Amino acid sequence: MAAAKTRTSSFSRNLSAAAPSQGPGLKCGPNGTVFLSSGISDLDKILGGGFPLGSLVMVMEDAEAPHHMLLLRNFMSQGLVHNQPLLYASPAIDPRGFLGTLPSPAASKDEKSHKHDPDQEKGLRIAWQYKKYFGESQLNFDGQRDGKHEYSNEFDLRKPLERHFLSAQRVDCVSIQDSPNLSALQDRSATFLSQYPRNDGSISCAGRIAIQSFSAPQCAYSNMEWDMLSFIRSLKSMVRSSNAVALITFPPSLLSPSFCKRWQHMADTLLSVKAIPDEDKELSQLLTGYQDMVGFLNVHKVARINTQVPVILDATTFSIKLQKRRKQSTNHHKNEKPSEMKNRIHPYCIVHKVVAYPSKPLGEPDRRWLLSYVKWESLRTQSNLLY
Repeated sequence: MAAAKTRTSSFSRNLSAAAPSQGPGLKCGPNGTVFLSSGISDLDKILGGGFPLGSLVMVMEDAEAPHHMLLLRNFMSQGLVHNQPLLYASPAIDPRGFLGTLPSPAASKDEKSHKHDPDQEKGLRIAWQYKKYFGESQLNFDGQRDGKHEYSNEFDLRKPLERHFLSAQRVDCVSIQDSPNLSALQDRSATFLSQYPRNDGSISCAGRIAIQSFSAPQCAYSNMEWDMLSFIRSLKSMVRSSNAVALITFPPSLLSPSFCKRWQHMADTLLSVKAIPDEDKELSQLLTGYQDMVGFLNVHKVARINTQVPVILDATTFSIKLQKRRKQSTNHHKNEKPSEMKNRIHPYCIVHKVVAYPSKPLGEPDRRWLLSYVKWESLRTQSNLLY
């Protein structure tokens, strides 16, 4: 007698369609999308969770300030903290030297609250025969907590990343300065991405590719615009079929207008940074928190993976700020000197929406000037993306 089939309906749960297991530093999103963090928690919230796996992120640099390096460093550090392999390409002769400038993650609130305090241990009244068991359980608890990383860390920009994160097995550095063409970089990228193929099963690990100043003038291929466009198209197709994210920064001023438009079309997520003029009195009267701003971040495109619904943002122009946070103080920090207190303050990057709140009523010329200044990049990109 044949075995009776289990009756299923549209109301029964499909166990095979459940969310796959994930490795560290990954987060599930809608429509089966898996995100990894950009390294800046505020930017992850703006983008709907972070950078989707299989997407190409492009950042347009500003010739007057290296604010794109802030995004690049946090992106690379976040991957290394999560033990995610990294392929880094740079126009520098020694790209591995750039790894020494990556920021280190600051201690989270949970780590601070569970930190072992010797002064507190003296106040405990535990029988000596049970104290050894308390120590073993405490060590096991600490080990479990250290093995679990946050999805998005807060990075201390003054403290370099620890050396054990920069092992040669996780980081592959490529210098693109002396390369006559892009075939070597394309082969390295293909070899790197072949280790993380996309499948329907669990995602044990995800890779990251970071390419700095792709069209820099010191590169021999900087005048081969068609070859660079072909490489970006090939890289996007390879990343789409793998569990990885590629981030490319480039100076748009070195490209022709037509090729700059094509590059913007190739990006899944398109960002741009712009410096703020020093001591701009007119702008300081129009924007709140101007004294804390170091630059503007503009979001032109947000990746749409496994969906055709566009992401509608509340704003497209955001301010980049370096917020200072004081480390948690203990009993022996009460009588410290002011110079020692400065050492316990670490700056980290935050991204906020630009709010216009002038100190005096604005006339019509000032309103037009504010609109053209703050949203110049958004309006320009929208017009460029329309052929």
